[in-house]
Amino acid sequence: MLTWLFVLTRIIANPVSNVFQKKLAHYSADPLLIICATHALLSLVAVPWLICLLPLHVSPGFWGNIRICALLAVAGNIFLVQSLRSTDLSVVGPLNAYKSVISLVFGIFLLQEIPTAKGLLGVALILGGSFIVADWPTSQPLKHAFAQLFANRGIQWRFAALLLSAIEVVFLKKALLASSPLTTFLTWCILGFLIAAAAVGVLLKGRVKRKVAVLARHQRTCVCLALTTGLMQMTSVLVFGKLQVGYSLALFQMSSVLSVFLGYRFFKETNIARRLWGSLIMAVGASFIILGARQ
Repeated sequence: MLTWLFVLTRIIANPVSNVFQKKLAHYSADPLLIICATHALLSLVAVPWLICLLPLHVSPGFWGNIRICALLAVAGNIFLVQSLRSTDLSVVGPLNAYKSVISLVFGIFLLQEIPTAKGLLGVALILGGSFIVADWPTSQPLKHAFAQLFANRGIQWRFAALLLSAIEVVFLKKALLASSPLTTFLTWCILGFLIAAAAVGVLLKGRVKRKVAVLARHQRTCVCLALTTGLMQMTSVLVFGKLQVGYSLALFQMSSVLSVFLGYRFFKETNIARRLWGSLIMAVGASFIILGARQ
């Protein structure tokens, strides 16, 4: 029962954190600073807690895996905020189903895993659902719709985030197997801040003060983002510790339906009924891919 509570919490926390990311992006906050501030607030709690756990009992390979995981998380979230800045939340959220397609493609080329009939059906459902979510006009040829979907800059940012996130999960699972959920989470928070802060120092330089002032005017939103991000990551780690990553990702996909509703509730996004249907189709498609992989 506790595992399913973690799953439900993660399903809710993910799209809610996207709401706060999108709000800050609308306030013209820099995506890199948004991620840096999020990890900075998380680190205020993580550092004292991690000190209390010293000495850390971790297996060889933990530090290498968690460093790569944190780096991918920071980069992926920057791309995600960029996507949210220019694309509706009710579109960005459901596209998370493509993570299953990315995993399937990696399996073909890296592991020589041939997709099953269920897997191919899942891909077809995800493609079809994404066209519905992206408001593809039915009179338009399919090949043109596909090109139009991926020509959108916000969607390009989203797929960049998805690619990094799909790889990140692998290293997160490896780090988790070499330590404990709490150690993995706390270390992820702190390393994420160090990586983001270093990137701020290199990429923003003289513009930091002016850009920080934007975030300072929206402190409550920043705190809410840190809380929901921390809750999302901690529950993800706890679920990955109990369930296989593939099953976990399929369950997490149910958050796409909530993303569509939140897009309407907070940003007055349109075509909600159509996007709800599309997100449900994509969630079913992701489930088919996972079920096919278990045959």
